Formats: sequence, structure tokens, C-alpha cells
Amino acid sequence: MTQHIALLRGVNVSGANRLPMADFRAMLGAIGLRDVQTYIASGNALFHSDLGADTLAGMIRKGIAEQFGFAPEVFLVTREDLQRAAEDHPFADADAARVHVFFLMQAPDGLDEAGLQALALPGDAWHLCGRLFHLHTPAGIGRSKLADRLHHFLPGQMTARNLRTVRALQAMTHP
Repeated sequence: MTQHIALLRGVNVSGANRLPMADFRAMLGAIGLRDVQTYIASGNALFHSDLGADTLAGMIRKGIAEQFGFAPEVFLVTREDLQRAAEDHPFADADAARVHVFFLMQAPDGLDEAGLQALALPGDAWHLCGRLFHLHTPAGIGRSKLADRLHHFLPGQMTARNLRTVRALQAMTHP
């Protein structure tokens, strides 16, 4: 069996799309996933399955819709994806709570650097590597106009986790 990591988009944010983690773990077990663990209440789960990522994402989305009444985007990543997200960026010395990794469904062809810079606060910086976009916001992501409008610059769906969460999830995985 392969270990998978699911990152859900937009759950338990400002009281919307409430997903109690104990109920979420039970639902994942009920659809046949094994060794289910969750990490904090923002929609992070680790589990084992022999099914492929596309099948699993659909099953999880459908299960949440049926039991909880909403269908979040489900991003399935690997241990290697988490390792890349944790290590392949120029912000190693920054506060891990101020570096956010955006997991993208598709890699952009390029970036509108001028557009990003026009929204950046002093000290904001970013790094794109394939389907990973790192955003360092020293003043905090809640104050960042760039983070708020990032969906205009990156194609398709995305979900973000701070580097502290990425590292914690990585520590929960095994080779």
C-alpha cells in the first residue's frame, strides 16, 4: 500500500465548510482507506491505499459532499512533494509561519513578475518551482494584497499551507 497525503482546499476557514477531523477520519476509514491520520483542522490527512490519486481524490470529495454537504478540492501529494515544498525555495532562514507553499493543480507557463511586484509589500518575495509556489510575507499573509489576489496570476485551483505545516506533515510520512 502507498501512503498518500490529502490537502483539502478551504475547509474550516472562518466558520465555513466545517469538517470535524474525527468525523473526517471516520469517513476516510469508511471508504476503505487505512492508517488514517489528520493534522490540525485545516484539512490535512495521511492514509494508505492501493488506489490511484485521481480515484482517491474523487472518492474523498464525494464522501465529504455526501456526509458534510460541500465538496472541497482535494490535492493529493506525495512524501517527495512535501520534501520539495520544504526544501526547494530560497526562504530557508525565514520564519516558517511566514512562508506559504501553494500547491497548484497545474504549473503556470510563466509569471507576471511586474504584476506580482505591484501588489507586494516591502519584503514580500516568491519562488515558483513547477506546481509549487512559495510566498514569503514577512508582514503576514493576512495583510498581503499579493496573497489575496494570487489566483489572478496562477492558473487553476490551488491550496496553501505554511511551511511549518508542510514540515509537520513531512515528519508524519514514512519512506
